[in-house]
Amino acid sequence: MTKQIMIVDDEIAARTLIGITLERDGFTVIRAKNASEALQMVAEKHPDLIILDVMMPGMSGIELCSIIRARPEAANIPILMLSARSDMETIVRGMDAGANDYLPKPIYNHDLTAKVRSMLNLDAAAIP
Repeated sequence: MTKQIMIVDDEIAARTLIGITLERDGFTVIRAKNASEALQMVAEKHPDLIILDVMMPGMSGIELCSIIRARPEAANIPILMLSARSDMETIVRGMDAGANDYLPKPIYNHDLTAKVRSMLNLDAAAIP
């Protein structure tokens, strides 16, 4: 069964590039451009993993992460934070909000897919 990854990023280019990378690796990808779309998709689609951008207008990825973690049906979904902000304070805030891991942008395709596979406990050669 194909694993479903949700990408939450306000930048269409980031959603597109990350999505293509993951789709090429065999994952199903759903995309949200903001926190409200993401919360609706989490409830309806139950993704296997969520990739959150930190800096988004309205509600940040860190705030969104906290809200997702407070929802019983989503509390155990692995969350990977991606951000151009790689300062220790932001990383700690993301992890404290409930993220399982944090990768700074720009990110290399092989690093992203390796991290996603690791977080989903998938063998590197296995089809998702």
